[in-house]
Amino acid sequence: MTEVVCNDHLGKKVHVKCNTDDTTGDLKKLIAAQTGTCLNKIVLKKWYMVFMDHVSLGDYEIHDGMNLELYYQ
Repeated sequence: MTEVVCNDHLGKKVHVKCNTDDTTGDLKKLIAAQTGTCLNKIVLKKWYMVFMDHVSLGDYEIHDGMNLELYYQ
């Protein structure tokens, strides 16, 4: 079980617990459930790399305590 921190730089910071074999789309579903935003509007980035929905967190090497940038379309 890993905990990922997503920050939208607007004052909202979300702590999400998930597994490393979960996909980025699953992570977006958990973020949408906690924040109340629409799933289709969430974009996860790290620097300039946009995370695709079908790739697992382990493939992106997202580990426990890692910070991701949360953007809205």
